[in-house]
Amino acid sequence: MGFLDIDALAAAPLSRDPFDYLVLERFVRPETRPAITAAYPTIAKPGSFTLEDVEVKGALAELIEELRGEAFRRAIEAKFDLDLADKAVTFTVRGMCGDKDGYIHTDSKSKIVTILIYLNDDWAPDGGRLRLLRNNRDLEDYVAEAPPDYGSMVAFRRAENSWHGHKPFIGPRRVLQMNWVTSEGIAQWQRLRHRLSAAVKRLSPAKTASAGAA
Repeated sequence: MGFLDIDALAAAPLSRDPFDYLVLERFVRPETRPAITAAYPTIAKPGSFTLEDVEVKGALAELIEELRGEAFRRAIEAKFDLDLADKAVTFTVRGMCGDKDGYIHTDSKSKIVTILIYLNDDWAPDGGRLRLLRNNRDLEDYVAEAPPDYGSMVAFRRAENSWHGHKPFIGPRRVLQMNWVTSEGIAQWQRLRHRLSAAVKRLSPAKTASAGAA
């Protein structure tokens, strides 16, 4: 048995209003929590970090390999009616949410599908809960809200109106982000951009945050 409940993903309905998305709780099997928690890198500052910028080991590395695998790709292809076989993949990890995170945004045009895997303990705060929105103005006009509890997944097809954001939260918040992107060149550029951003964060005060946290 792996980390991912592919059968639950296959059975989950895809919502199409106002863009294509699904929210699936317990997608990462609950019994894997101790191993993932033990392996998750300590990240003391907000922002997204590439896998090259943090120590990826143990169960977290195994989870990422399963996300790279054919079974997950085929399940996402079937759900969103896409062919992703020749598309590049990027990963980033987050460990902290900052005071500049969560503003309403839509992802860059180079991204095809965004996958967010939340790896926190049961989430109590009102802030930090990702909302999928009907517009780019009103955080209260949302169609779905995803508490970042352990194992929850949000998946959506990037579109001009795939707006999302969350109420403010400052503190630990673990999320693994995966994207299928349009080309390997784009993937390399995004990795470089995140690595440069991570280098700046290491030299900056603890409240520094990158924009657009999911």
